[in-house]
Amino acid sequence: MGSVQSGTPDRFADDPAFAVHEDGKLVVRATRPIESIDDLALTYTPGVARVSSAIAAEPALARRYTWAHRVVAVISDGTAVLGLGDIGPAAALPVMEGKACLFSEFAGLDAVPIVLATTDADAIVEIVTALAPSFGGINLEDISAPRCFDIEARLRDRLDIPVMHDDQHGTAIVLLAAMRNAARVTGRSLEDLRVVVAGAGAAGVACAKILLEAGVGDLAVADSRGVLHTGRQDLTGMKRWVAEHTNQAGFAGSMVGALEGADVYVGLSGGSVPEAAIATMAENCIVFSLANPTPEVDPAMAARYAAVVATGRSDLPNQINNVLAFPGVFRGAIDAGATSITEEMKLAAATAIADVVGDEVRTDYIVPSPLDRRVVTAVAEAVAACARREGVTR
Repeated sequence: MGSVQSGTPDRFADDPAFAVHEDGKLVVRATRPIESIDDLALTYTPGVARVSSAIAAEPALARRYTWAHRVVAVISDGTAVLGLGDIGPAAALPVMEGKACLFSEFAGLDAVPIVLATTDADAIVEIVTALAPSFGGINLEDISAPRCFDIEARLRDRLDIPVMHDDQHGTAIVLLAAMRNAARVTGRSLEDLRVVVAGAGAAGVACAKILLEAGVGDLAVADSRGVLHTGRQDLTGMKRWVAEHTNQAGFAGSMVGALEGADVYVGLSGGSVPEAAIATMAENCIVFSLANPTPEVDPAMAARYAAVVATGRSDLPNQINNVLAFPGVFRGAIDAGATSITEEMKLAAATAIADVVGDEVRTDYIVPSPLDRRVVTAVAEAVAACARREGVTR
């Protein structure tokens, strides 16, 4: 029986999504039964005091004798939730619960959703830092740009556990994996590609960074006012960094203008792109139209011009879905005892995702299904091995 707290008929009864979410999607259960006085004495006092005293004397023992090392905090302030925008912490909580479910289902990691009733960056950094001893990793989620860049950077500096803003880096990892295989299936390499990224928010900036790290040939990033270039006087600090490291040709026009002759379009901004602009792209071009639920470029239209089309939708081929990345990244980092998630670890994750597709790659199969259970294992092993090579482990 449901727990609708109203005398009126349940207006959501016909929507199966509400039934799935009723009373939340998570519980906490003990790993040991308490059926006797001895069980009680060992689980709590006095037995627990011996364990706590040992950890106080030797803090590293917490990794063995508490759950903290295998628990990820999924933290949001509700300011950039899915395609819904700034909807606040309470409305963000179902999303954070869902993310915790994915950690459990795909990576075997416990996760705790935490939503914060503040959007102040200083306060968020202090709160997360204070909570960190309870967790083995911090997954930042749905925090708006540009604050998300500052918050993540400061937490990475202050904490010795993996910290990752998934909207940035999960998207970037999967995008790079997809682009590797899209280039391959069209007879190109990453170094051959001229890429236009539409969107200079959290995902757009992170995707630009990882594509630069991977050696993409040429890259231009656009926001709502046009392509980022060093001559613009309206750039935030992060956008200026992007302008200084991309657009080597100094193009100063619109995103639509930049698409002429481009090999790849990456849409991370919403809005819409006219067919005439896609028609000007290079032959056998690649269109990644990732706004959800409505892609910036209509997939059917894009297919008339592009050899490869990818979206963020689960009902179309080539879904760029973060669940291909974040469970395995945290699993690998935690298994290795990593103190951070490095750029090399992200690149290793992208390569592992692309390699799961392997020789089966084709225009409608450039990334694995989000339900492919090989992915987490491949990503976790690649990330853990990279962490050990880099020496960022305990």
